[in-house]
Amino acid sequence: MSKSVYLDNNATTYLKKEVFDAMIPYYTEHFGNASSKFYEVGRVAESAVLSFRETVAKAIGAKTNEIYFTGSGCEADNWAIKGIANAYKEKGNHIITSSIEHHAILSSCEFLEKNGYRVTYLPVDEFGRVNPEDVEKAITDKTILISIMTANNEIGTIEPIKEISQIAKKHKVLFHTDAVQAIGHMHIDVSELGVDLLSMSAHKFHGPKGVGALYIRNGVKISNLIHGGGQERGKRAATENVAGMAGIAKAIELANENLDKNILEMTKKREKLIKGISERIPYCRLNGPVGEDRLCNNVNFSFKYIEGESILMMLDMKGVAASSGSACASGSLDPSHVLLAIGLPHEIAHGSLRLSVGDDTTDEDIEYVLEVLPPIIERLRMMSPLYEEVTK
Repeated sequence: MSKSVYLDNNATTYLKKEVFDAMIPYYTEHFGNASSKFYEVGRVAESAVLSFRETVAKAIGAKTNEIYFTGSGCEADNWAIKGIANAYKEKGNHIITSSIEHHAILSSCEFLEKNGYRVTYLPVDEFGRVNPEDVEKAITDKTILISIMTANNEIGTIEPIKEISQIAKKHKVLFHTDAVQAIGHMHIDVSELGVDLLSMSAHKFHGPKGVGALYIRNGVKISNLIHGGGQERGKRAATENVAGMAGIAKAIELANENLDKNILEMTKKREKLIKGISERIPYCRLNGPVGEDRLCNNVNFSFKYIEGESILMMLDMKGVAASSGSACASGSLDPSHVLLAIGLPHEIAHGSLRLSVGDDTTDEDIEYVLEVLPPIIERLRMMSPLYEEVTK
Protein backbone atom coordinates (compact mmCIF):
# COMPACT_ATOMS: atom_id res chain seq x y z
CA MET A 1 0.00 0.00 0.00
CA SER A 2 1.80 3.12 -1.23
CA LYS A 3 -0.64 5.81 -0.04
CA SER A 4 -2.04 6.42 3.44
CA VAL A 5 -4.72 9.04 4.08
CA TYR A 6 -6.37 9.42 7.48
CA LEU A 7 -9.81 11.05 7.27
CA ASP A 8 -11.44 9.85 10.48
CA ASN A 9 -10.44 12.69 12.80
CA ASN A 10 -13.94 12.83 14.31
CA ALA A 11 -13.26 9.33 15.66
CA THR A 12 -9.85 10.16 17.11
CA THR A 13 -6.74 12.21 16.40
CA TYR A 14 -3.04 11.47 16.60
CA LEU A 15 -1.12 12.51 19.71
CA LYS A 16 0.94 15.60 18.92
CA LYS A 17 4.63 15.42 19.79
CA GLU A 18 4.40 18.51 21.98
CA VAL A 19 1.64 16.81 23.96
CA PHE A 20 3.62 13.59 24.28
CA ASP A 21 6.67 15.54 25.46
CA ALA A 22 4.56 17.36 28.07
CA MET A 23 3.31 14.03 29.43
CA ILE A 24 6.59 12.11 29.68
CA PRO A 25 7.98 13.80 32.86
CA TYR A 26 4.89 12.68 34.81
CA TYR A 27 5.58 9.07 33.93
CA THR A 28 9.23 9.30 34.94
CA GLU A 29 10.82 11.85 37.33
CA HIS A 30 7.53 13.46 38.48
CA PHE A 31 5.68 10.18 38.99
CA GLY A 32 4.24 10.99 42.43
CA ASN A 33 0.68 10.49 43.61
CA ALA A 34 -0.93 13.93 43.63
CA SER A 35 -2.86 13.00 46.78
CA SER A 36 0.37 12.19 48.71
CA LYS A 37 1.04 15.67 50.07
CA PHE A 38 3.44 14.85 52.91
CA TYR A 39 6.53 14.59 50.71
CA GLU A 40 8.04 16.50 47.81
CA VAL A 41 7.33 14.04 44.98
CA GLY A 42 3.63 14.08 45.79
CA ARG A 43 3.50 17.84 46.21
CA VAL A 44 5.13 18.35 42.79
CA ALA A 45 2.38 16.22 41.23
CA GLU A 46 -0.31 18.08 43.17
CA SER A 47 1.03 21.44 42.00
CA ALA A 48 1.14 20.19 38.41
CA VAL A 49 -2.51 19.10 38.54
CA LEU A 50 -3.50 22.60 39.67
CA SER A 51 -1.63 24.19 36.78
CA PHE A 52 -3.25 21.78 34.29
CA ARG A 53 -6.68 22.61 35.70
CA GLU A 54 -5.93 26.31 35.25
CA THR A 55 -4.91 25.77 31.63
CA VAL A 56 -8.08 23.85 30.73
CA ALA A 57 -10.25 26.38 32.55
CA LYS A 58 -8.65 29.31 30.73
CA ALA A 59 -9.15 27.60 27.37
CA ILE A 60 -12.94 27.53 27.78
CA GLY A 61 -13.45 30.70 29.83
CA ALA A 62 -14.12 28.88 33.11
CA LYS A 63 -12.83 29.29 36.65
CA THR A 64 -10.11 26.90 37.76
CA ASN A 65 -12.26 25.24 40.42
CA GLU A 66 -14.99 24.53 37.85
CA ILE A 67 -12.89 21.94 35.99
CA TYR A 68 -13.02 18.27 37.03
CA PHE A 69 -10.86 15.73 35.24
CA THR A 70 -12.43 12.43 34.15
CA GLY A 71 -11.31 9.25 32.41
CA SER A 72 -13.10 10.08 29.14
CA GLY A 73 -15.78 12.15 27.44
CA CYS A 74 -18.22 9.27 27.98
CA GLU A 75 -17.58 9.41 31.71
CA ALA A 76 -18.07 13.17 31.71
CA ASP A 77 -21.42 12.75 29.92
CA ASN A 78 -22.52 9.97 32.27
CA TRP A 79 -21.56 12.04 35.29
CA ALA A 80 -23.42 15.11 34.04
CA ILE A 81 -26.65 13.23 33.35
CA LYS A 82 -26.72 10.83 36.29
CA GLY A 83 -25.08 13.18 38.77
CA ILE A 84 -27.58 15.98 38.17
CA ALA A 85 -30.52 13.56 38.09
CA ASN A 86 -29.62 12.21 41.52
CA ALA A 87 -28.73 15.58 43.07
CA TYR A 88 -31.99 17.22 41.99
CA LYS A 89 -34.40 14.28 42.29
CA GLU A 90 -36.34 16.07 45.02
CA LYS A 91 -37.05 18.91 42.60
CA GLY A 92 -38.11 16.78 39.64
CA ASN A 93 -37.54 13.75 37.45
CA HIS A 94 -37.72 15.11 33.89
CA ILE A 95 -34.79 15.46 31.48
CA ILE A 96 -34.79 16.90 27.96
CA THR A 97 -32.29 15.85 25.29
CA SER A 98 -32.23 15.35 21.51
CA SER A 99 -32.62 12.29 19.31
CA ILE A 100 -29.14 12.71 17.81
CA GLU A 101 -27.00 12.76 20.94
CA HIS A 102 -23.98 10.53 21.46
CA HIS A 103 -24.82 7.15 22.98
CA ALA A 104 -23.10 8.22 26.21
CA ILE A 105 -26.02 10.62 26.68
CA LEU A 106 -28.77 8.43 25.22
CA SER A 107 -27.76 5.33 27.17
CA SER A 108 -27.51 7.33 30.39
CA CYS A 109 -31.01 8.65 29.80
CA GLU A 110 -32.32 5.15 29.07
CA PHE A 111 -30.77 3.98 32.34
CA LEU A 112 -32.55 6.76 34.22
CA GLU A 113 -35.86 5.93 32.53
CA LYS A 114 -35.61 2.44 34.04
CA ASN A 115 -35.21 4.08 37.43
CA GLY A 116 -38.27 6.31 37.46
CA TYR A 117 -37.13 9.32 35.44
CA ARG A 118 -38.92 10.70 32.40
CA VAL A 119 -36.94 11.74 29.33
CA THR A 120 -38.08 13.79 26.34
CA TYR A 121 -36.11 13.08 23.15
CA LEU A 122 -36.55 16.10 20.90
CA PRO A 123 -36.72 15.66 17.11
CA VAL A 124 -34.40 17.51 14.74
CA ASP A 125 -34.92 18.97 11.29
CA GLU A 126 -33.49 17.54 8.05
CA PHE A 127 -30.13 19.16 8.83
CA GLY A 128 -29.94 17.84 12.37
CA ARG A 129 -30.88 21.08 14.14
CA VAL A 130 -32.76 21.19 17.41
CA ASN A 131 -35.48 23.85 17.44
CA PRO A 132 -35.16 26.00 20.59
CA GLU A 133 -38.95 26.44 20.58
CA ASP A 134 -39.31 22.67 20.92
CA VAL A 135 -37.02 22.80 23.94
CA GLU A 136 -39.15 25.43 25.64
CA LYS A 137 -42.39 23.59 24.89
CA ALA A 138 -40.98 20.42 26.45
CA ILE A 139 -40.12 22.05 29.79
CA THR A 140 -42.39 21.19 32.71
CA ASP A 141 -42.31 22.01 36.40
CA LYS A 142 -40.48 18.68 36.88
CA THR A 143 -37.69 19.41 34.39
CA ILE A 144 -34.28 19.41 36.08
CA LEU A 145 -31.86 19.16 33.14
CA ILE A 146 -31.53 19.89 29.43
CA SER A 147 -28.65 18.23 27.55
CA ILE A 148 -28.01 19.18 23.92
CA MET A 149 -24.68 18.54 22.18
CA THR A 150 -22.67 21.50 20.88
CA ALA A 151 -21.94 19.83 17.55
CA ASN A 152 -22.92 16.45 16.15
CA ASN A 153 -20.14 13.91 15.71
CA GLU A 154 -21.65 12.27 12.61
CA ILE A 155 -23.08 15.02 10.42
CA GLY A 156 -21.33 18.06 11.89
CA THR A 157 -24.41 20.09 12.81
CA ILE A 158 -23.65 22.97 15.19
CA GLU A 159 -26.60 23.42 17.54
CA PRO A 160 -28.08 26.76 18.76
CA ILE A 161 -26.60 26.37 22.24
CA LYS A 162 -26.79 30.07 23.22
CA GLU A 163 -30.50 30.25 22.45
CA ILE A 164 -31.23 27.05 24.34
CA SER A 165 -29.20 28.19 27.35
CA GLN A 166 -31.23 31.39 27.53
CA ILE A 167 -34.42 29.33 27.57
CA ALA A 168 -33.00 27.09 30.27
CA LYS A 169 -32.09 30.08 32.44
CA LYS A 170 -35.51 31.62 31.91
CA HIS A 171 -37.12 28.49 33.33
CA LYS A 172 -34.39 27.89 35.96
CA VAL A 173 -33.40 24.56 34.45
CA LEU A 174 -29.78 23.36 34.35
CA PHE A 175 -28.19 23.00 30.93
CA HIS A 176 -25.44 20.55 29.92
CA THR A 177 -23.73 20.37 26.55
CA ASP A 178 -21.59 17.57 25.15
CA ALA A 179 -18.76 19.53 23.49
CA VAL A 180 -16.58 16.48 22.84
CA GLN A 181 -16.64 16.98 19.05
CA ALA A 182 -16.55 20.77 19.23
CA ILE A 183 -13.35 21.46 21.19
CA GLY A 184 -10.54 22.12 18.73
CA HIS A 185 -12.96 22.77 15.87
CA MET A 186 -14.77 25.91 17.06
CA HIS A 187 -14.48 28.62 19.71
CA ILE A 188 -15.86 27.49 23.06
CA ASP A 189 -16.48 29.85 25.97
CA VAL A 190 -18.77 28.59 28.71
CA SER A 191 -19.72 32.11 29.80
CA GLU A 192 -20.65 33.09 26.27
CA LEU A 193 -22.57 29.86 25.71
CA GLY A 194 -24.30 30.18 29.09
CA VAL A 195 -24.07 26.47 29.93
CA ASP A 196 -23.94 24.97 33.43
CA LEU A 197 -22.02 21.82 32.51
CA LEU A 198 -19.80 20.91 29.55
CA SER A 199 -18.05 17.66 28.58
CA MET A 200 -14.79 17.24 26.64
CA SER A 201 -12.39 14.46 25.64
CA ALA A 202 -8.66 14.94 24.99
CA HIS A 203 -8.21 12.46 22.15
CA LYS A 204 -10.56 14.46 19.91
CA PHE A 205 -8.08 17.37 19.77
CA HIS A 206 -4.68 15.63 19.59
CA GLY A 207 -4.48 14.71 23.26
CA PRO A 208 -4.19 11.27 24.85
CA LYS A 209 -6.96 8.71 25.11
CA GLY A 210 -8.26 7.96 28.60
CA VAL A 211 -8.68 11.52 29.87
CA GLY A 212 -11.49 14.04 29.64
CA ALA A 213 -13.00 16.79 31.72
CA LEU A 214 -16.35 18.05 32.96
CA TYR A 215 -16.96 21.75 33.52
CA ILE A 216 -19.40 22.26 36.39
CA ARG A 217 -20.45 25.84 37.05
CA ASN A 218 -19.92 26.94 40.63
CA GLY A 219 -23.15 26.58 42.59
CA VAL A 220 -24.41 23.54 40.66
CA LYS A 221 -25.03 20.50 42.85
CA ILE A 222 -23.95 17.16 41.46
CA SER A 223 -23.75 13.68 42.96
CA ASN A 224 -20.64 11.56 42.51
CA LEU A 225 -20.55 8.99 39.74
CA ILE A 226 -17.41 7.22 40.99
CA HIS A 227 -16.97 6.61 44.72
CA GLY A 228 -13.85 5.65 46.63
CA GLY A 229 -11.30 8.33 47.45
CA GLY A 230 -11.29 12.09 47.90
CA GLN A 231 -9.71 13.04 44.58
CA GLU A 232 -11.02 15.91 42.45
CA ARG A 233 -12.06 17.72 45.64
CA GLY A 234 -14.10 14.74 46.75
CA LYS A 235 -16.15 14.61 43.55
CA ARG A 236 -14.44 11.90 41.49
CA ALA A 237 -12.55 9.03 43.10
CA ALA A 238 -9.45 7.59 41.36
CA THR A 239 -5.73 8.24 41.67
CA GLU A 240 -5.01 11.32 39.57
CA ASN A 241 -3.84 10.59 36.04
CA VAL A 242 -1.25 13.36 36.18
CA ALA A 243 0.35 12.52 32.83
CA GLY A 244 -3.08 12.41 31.18
CA MET A 245 -3.95 15.76 32.73
CA ALA A 246 -0.69 17.17 31.37
CA GLY A 247 -1.76 15.84 27.97
CA ILE A 248 -5.24 17.35 27.89
CA ALA A 249 -3.91 20.68 29.14
CA LYS A 250 -1.20 20.88 26.49
CA ALA A 251 -3.53 19.67 23.75
CA ILE A 252 -6.25 22.23 24.46
CA GLU A 253 -3.63 24.97 24.78
CA LEU A 254 -2.24 24.11 21.34
CA ALA A 255 -5.73 23.80 19.85
CA ASN A 256 -6.65 27.31 20.98
CA GLU A 257 -3.33 28.85 19.88
CA ASN A 258 -3.89 27.79 16.26
CA LEU A 259 -7.68 27.63 16.24
CA ASP A 260 -8.56 30.39 13.76
CA LYS A 261 -5.94 29.23 11.28
CA ASN A 262 -6.96 25.59 11.60
CA ILE A 263 -10.68 26.37 11.24
CA LEU A 264 -9.97 28.30 8.02
CA GLU A 265 -7.75 25.59 6.55
CA MET A 266 -10.03 22.69 7.50
CA THR A 267 -13.07 24.55 6.15
CA LYS A 268 -11.34 24.93 2.78
CA LYS A 269 -10.55 21.22 2.64
CA ARG A 270 -14.07 20.33 3.79
CA GLU A 271 -15.59 22.42 1.02
CA LYS A 272 -13.23 20.94 -1.56
CA LEU A 273 -14.35 17.45 -0.58
CA ILE A 274 -18.02 18.38 -0.62
CA LYS A 275 -17.77 20.09 -4.01
CA GLY A 276 -15.70 17.30 -5.53
CA ILE A 277 -17.94 14.48 -4.36
CA SER A 278 -21.13 16.31 -5.35
CA GLU A 279 -19.82 16.99 -8.86
CA ARG A 280 -18.23 13.60 -9.53
CA ILE A 281 -20.67 11.13 -8.01
CA PRO A 282 -24.38 10.97 -8.98
CA TYR A 283 -27.17 9.87 -6.64
CA CYS A 284 -25.48 11.18 -3.51
CA ARG A 285 -26.75 13.34 -0.65
CA LEU A 286 -24.83 15.62 1.70
CA ASN A 287 -26.03 14.96 5.25
CA GLY A 288 -26.09 17.90 7.62
CA PRO A 289 -26.06 21.67 7.05
CA VAL A 290 -23.90 23.76 4.74
CA GLY A 291 -21.70 26.71 5.63
CA GLU A 292 -21.07 28.08 9.11
CA ASP A 293 -23.60 25.82 10.81
CA ARG A 294 -21.36 22.81 10.11
CA LEU A 295 -18.17 21.73 11.90
CA CYS A 296 -15.18 22.91 9.91
CA ASN A 297 -13.81 19.41 9.35
CA ASN A 298 -16.91 17.26 8.82
CA VAL A 299 -18.17 15.74 5.56
CA ASN A 300 -20.97 13.15 5.51
CA PHE A 301 -22.53 11.75 2.33
CA SER A 302 -25.09 9.07 1.64
CA PHE A 303 -24.71 7.14 -1.62
CA LYS A 304 -27.83 5.46 -2.95
CA TYR A 305 -27.98 1.76 -3.89
CA ILE A 306 -24.87 0.63 -1.92
CA GLU A 307 -23.80 0.03 1.68
CA GLY A 308 -21.30 2.05 3.68
CA GLU A 309 -19.33 -0.95 4.91
CA SER A 310 -18.38 -1.91 1.36
CA ILE A 311 -17.20 1.64 0.69
CA LEU A 312 -15.02 1.55 3.81
CA MET A 313 -13.41 -1.76 2.90
CA MET A 314 -12.56 -0.62 -0.61
CA LEU A 315 -11.25 2.75 0.63
CA ASP A 316 -9.09 0.85 3.10
CA MET A 317 -7.61 -1.13 0.22
CA LYS A 318 -6.63 2.22 -1.28
CA GLY A 319 -5.07 3.38 1.99
CA VAL A 320 -7.90 5.71 3.06
CA ALA A 321 -9.23 5.57 6.64
CA ALA A 322 -12.81 6.81 7.02
CA SER A 323 -16.02 5.79 8.79
CA SER A 324 -19.59 4.97 7.83
CA GLY A 325 -22.83 6.51 8.93
CA SER A 326 -24.00 2.96 9.46
CA ALA A 327 -23.40 1.19 12.76
CA CYS A 328 -23.14 -2.23 11.05
CA ALA A 329 -19.38 -2.35 11.41
CA SER A 330 -19.78 -2.27 15.20
CA GLY A 331 -22.10 -5.27 15.19
CA SER A 332 -25.50 -3.63 14.80
CA LEU A 333 -27.77 -4.25 11.83
CA ASP A 334 -29.36 -0.84 12.27
CA PRO A 335 -28.12 2.28 10.49
CA SER A 336 -27.04 5.40 12.36
CA HIS A 337 -29.69 6.82 14.72
CA VAL A 338 -28.57 10.29 13.62
CA LEU A 339 -29.28 9.65 9.95
CA LEU A 340 -32.65 8.12 10.73
CA ALA A 341 -33.47 11.14 12.91
CA ILE A 342 -32.91 13.55 10.01
CA GLY A 343 -35.39 11.58 7.94
CA LEU A 344 -33.27 9.24 5.82
CA PRO A 345 -34.85 5.88 4.97
CA HIS A 346 -32.92 2.82 6.14
CA GLU A 347 -31.64 1.87 2.70
CA ILE A 348 -30.06 5.30 2.12
CA ALA A 349 -28.76 5.68 5.68
CA HIS A 350 -26.91 2.37 5.26
CA GLY A 351 -24.91 3.81 2.35
CA SER A 352 -23.25 6.64 4.23
CA LEU A 353 -19.65 7.78 4.52
CA ARG A 354 -18.10 10.23 6.99
CA LEU A 355 -14.84 11.93 6.06
CA SER A 356 -13.35 14.17 8.75
CA VAL A 357 -10.25 16.18 7.92
CA GLY A 358 -7.52 17.20 10.37
CA ASP A 359 -5.03 20.04 10.62
CA ASP A 360 -2.47 17.76 8.97
CA THR A 361 -4.70 16.83 6.00
CA THR A 362 -3.08 18.02 2.78
CA ASP A 363 -4.55 19.13 -0.54
CA GLU A 364 -2.91 16.05 -2.04
CA ASP A 365 -4.87 13.89 0.41
CA ILE A 366 -8.13 15.50 -0.72
CA GLU A 367 -7.25 15.07 -4.40
CA TYR A 368 -6.38 11.43 -3.81
CA VAL A 369 -9.73 10.70 -2.16
CA LEU A 370 -11.58 12.49 -4.96
CA GLU A 371 -9.63 10.32 -7.39
CA VAL A 372 -10.27 6.92 -5.79
CA LEU A 373 -13.79 7.36 -4.37
CA PRO A 374 -15.85 7.77 -7.59
CA PRO A 375 -14.58 4.48 -9.14
CA ILE A 376 -15.29 2.69 -5.86
CA ILE A 377 -18.87 3.94 -5.80
CA GLU A 378 -19.33 3.07 -9.47
CA ARG A 379 -17.93 -0.44 -9.00
CA LEU A 380 -20.15 -1.15 -6.00
CA ARG A 381 -23.21 0.13 -7.85
CA MET A 382 -22.45 -2.14 -10.79
CA MET A 383 -22.92 -5.05 -8.37
CA SER A 384 -26.18 -3.64 -6.98
CA PRO A 385 -29.51 -5.01 -8.29
CA LEU A 386 -31.19 -1.79 -7.15
CA TYR A 387 -28.85 0.33 -9.24
CA GLU A 388 -29.32 -1.98 -12.21
CA GLU A 389 -33.05 -1.29 -12.08
CA VAL A 390 -32.40 2.49 -11.99
CA THR A 391 -30.06 2.41 -15.00
CA LYS A 392 -32.63 0.47 -16.96
